[in-house]
Amino acid sequence: MKVRATAAKVMFQVVEQGHSLSAALPAAQQLIPAKDRALLQEICYGTLRWLNRLEFIAEQLIERPLKGKHRSLHYLLLVGLYQLFYTRIPPHAALAETVNATKIMNGDSFRGMINGVLRNAQRQQDELLQAADKNEATRFSYPRWLLKKIKQSCQYGYVSVLQAGNAYPPMWLRVNLSRQSREDYQQQLTALGINSTPHASCASALLLEKACDVNELPGFAEGACSVQDVAAQHAAWLLEPQADELILDACSAPGGKTAHILERQPALKQLVAVDFDETRLQRVAENLQRIKLDATLIHGDASQPEQWWQGPQFDRILLDAPCSATGVIRRHPDIKWLRRAEDIAELARLQSSILDAMWLQLKPGGTLLYATCSILSDENSTQIKAFLERTTDATHVPLNEQDTAQQPGWQIYPGEQHMDGFFYAKLTKQVTA
Repeated sequence: MKVRATAAKVMFQVVEQGHSLSAALPAAQQLIPAKDRALLQEICYGTLRWLNRLEFIAEQLIERPLKGKHRSLHYLLLVGLYQLFYTRIPPHAALAETVNATKIMNGDSFRGMINGVLRNAQRQQDELLQAADKNEATRFSYPRWLLKKIKQSCQYGYVSVLQAGNAYPPMWLRVNLSRQSREDYQQQLTALGINSTPHASCASALLLEKACDVNELPGFAEGACSVQDVAAQHAAWLLEPQADELILDACSAPGGKTAHILERQPALKQLVAVDFDETRLQRVAENLQRIKLDATLIHGDASQPEQWWQGPQFDRILLDAPCSATGVIRRHPDIKWLRRAEDIAELARLQSSILDAMWLQLKPGGTLLYATCSILSDENSTQIKAFLERTTDATHVPLNEQDTAQQPGWQIYPGEQHMDGFFYAKLTKQVTA
């Protein structure tokens, strides 16, 4: 009962008030017993994943929408629909617990209505789902503007991208190769009954057969491994850090790539990690502390490096640019409902500004690796193409056969080899006579 009421309040905070799920959920989990927190997380993530679809179904069954001070009860109804349609919770239990939650939400007068709607949904489930399937926005549960953007950007098959965005994400590990080989660590996992599969082309990555608590991972607290999607792990490999180099990790939080660069090349001259968000920069410090690595952390705006850096130009720069995060929707389903259509153009302008600023901090002969966790071309290939056209001393370095001057960069789509959606483009700065 309390789990459902709490889930409804989290939904209200995210959808109506614009709070991120990563902020709203942990606070809500502290209000319920530890044994119920996994269920609360499942209900919150699932309801957000299928929000558009559930809203459509609710509209077919409610005579008048719940508004004003009763709005949180609308989300209680959606929580009930999610349980009935998408979980293995016995229908009678899902229905009873959801209806009873009206007691602690000051919604006794709506108890009968919610009970009736959920029972009708249960009886009409097949017809309701068939009706929802007739429209792509409700079939795949995406806002229409984002659906249109994904269609425009994803050439190889947007349906697969949409489906991957609604899938449960896998758990990838990054083995700290400065401590041991991937094979040795995999054997340690196997000895504990944790099955894993190595990624074919990323030498540090292991895919777990089943997600587990990090405390179950051997040596995790000591930095033997980290949890990081394999798409993000490619950053340190593509950057190719060399001994005695000065490297900048721009927009570095939460620090997974920062740590990986240091694991790949312990003999750097210096690694500088900068981020605009001071709270998130603390996450970088915590990650480095766990793995026992050291970097120079700076709170600063990557678009205005002159305010925080008066040192020499960098040999290499990793620019993990602020973006729409549309490649990681499967991990953060609230992205679908927190992003707005106008955000994309604003983000593209910010990315362009940061790119230009970072280029001035790169020494001639140096390398800049541009990265986003986006699947939208405005932030990726179109962004890099425009930069190359206006930057005479920039050279495009192809990462594969599809990475061309006309369509620059390597676009990874969600679900490809079990990876998150990600984009990389590699550029070098020409040496002038």
